[in-house]
Amino acid sequence: MKRLLFVTYYFPPSGGSGVQRSLKFAKYLPEFGWCPTVLTVRPERASWPDPDPDSVADIPDGTRVERTGAWDPYAGYARLLRRKKQDVVTVGFTGEAGAASRRRFARWIRANLFLPDARIGWVPFAAARARKLLRQPFDAILTTGPPHSTHLVGLAARRGTPWLADLRDPWTEIYYYSDLPMTGPARALDAFLERRVLRNADRCTVVSASMQSRFAQRGYASEVIANGFDPADFEGSTSSVSCDAFVVAHVGNMSRTQNPEALWKALSDLETPSHWPDLQFRFTGHVDSTVLASASASCPGVRLDTLPYVPHRTAIDRMREAALLLLPINRVQGAEAITTGKLYEYLASGRPVLALGPVHGDAARILKETGGGRLFDFEDAAGVRAFLRRHYEAWRAGAPMPGAPPDRILRYSRREQAGRLAALLSGLADRS
Repeated sequence: MKRLLFVTYYFPPSGGSGVQRSLKFAKYLPEFGWCPTVLTVRPERASWPDPDPDSVADIPDGTRVERTGAWDPYAGYARLLRRKKQDVVTVGFTGEAGAASRRRFARWIRANLFLPDARIGWVPFAAARARKLLRQPFDAILTTGPPHSTHLVGLAARRGTPWLADLRDPWTEIYYYSDLPMTGPARALDAFLERRVLRNADRCTVVSASMQSRFAQRGYASEVIANGFDPADFEGSTSSVSCDAFVVAHVGNMSRTQNPEALWKALSDLETPSHWPDLQFRFTGHVDSTVLASASASCPGVRLDTLPYVPHRTAIDRMREAALLLLPINRVQGAEAITTGKLYEYLASGRPVLALGPVHGDAARILKETGGGRLFDFEDAAGVRAFLRRHYEAWRAGAPMPGAPPDRILRYSRREQAGRLAALLSGLADRS
């Protein structure tokens, strides 16, 4: 069995979508000959937006987990805003809490002093522990980000051990990067750190073909290991499509750039309550206030059900109760490369997906090849309306339309993705 030092900031009891990739790699890599030692942050020193204590039970038996301290800038930010740290982490440095002047100051501090991100305070602690662990032989190091500061641990501690850097999101090309109030020197430093990681890592992986293409245009080679779903997460769910309402559900956080305006327009053109008497929107997760305001204004009389963050298993139940699952891609530059982790769990739920985004992007391609639903252009209200009507009428007839057939999504199982990762790691180890 080969030994892997797996460096990840998000690991149970962290919740949210970001933790699933790391957790499932730790679960399935041993099947392919790799035994991971997970290096992560101590819960009491972490800045996780959504802790999930129940997720600790999902850590595979026998997994060695090394936890370290961290210096946490969010604690100081919370004191500045006179709020609890958990509330501040949920909102983030670009959130809505606190006075406007304090928000602007905090955003400037975050953008210019905490590079590449606000978890940089974990790096000295994690790098020191990694160097100590690497006194014993390991066959490879895996770092996964965001937070991309995690990759600096690999950069600092590798000392000849093969290193694979896994990027779940772009770094300096992330969609909100231009909104950060960064000075020229800060942007230059952040770009320098990114170059150091991408040039020094022995291998890089990304989560989508478009992301791989954009890296290639900048001269960086990478391999695609998509996000995915774990069939085991769905085995215990007995939930089925609601008979009480035609539920259109979004499961996960939704920012203002994801506001599904074509959906609201499709419904506002009609007398919504009378034409769609059983329609209900169900949001599970943190939803930007502008999204809820748009829904209320455009669809008066339609039921809006909102529920904050829930444990992962509850989120799956919420997916399976929906007649349609809503997937709005961020309306930003580079949206073609955005797939989001929830897409694959949507597919695994067996429920059809109504998506909005770039019609030639990765999400559209995946939905088409799996038969899991349709993606419409950001402005295609007519297409959205017709799609909704077809599914609504099927639901009212007692025969809600299905989503992706199980045999067409197997390639996106977490086990399959772990197998691809193990092959890459083995190639690195064999060459060292």
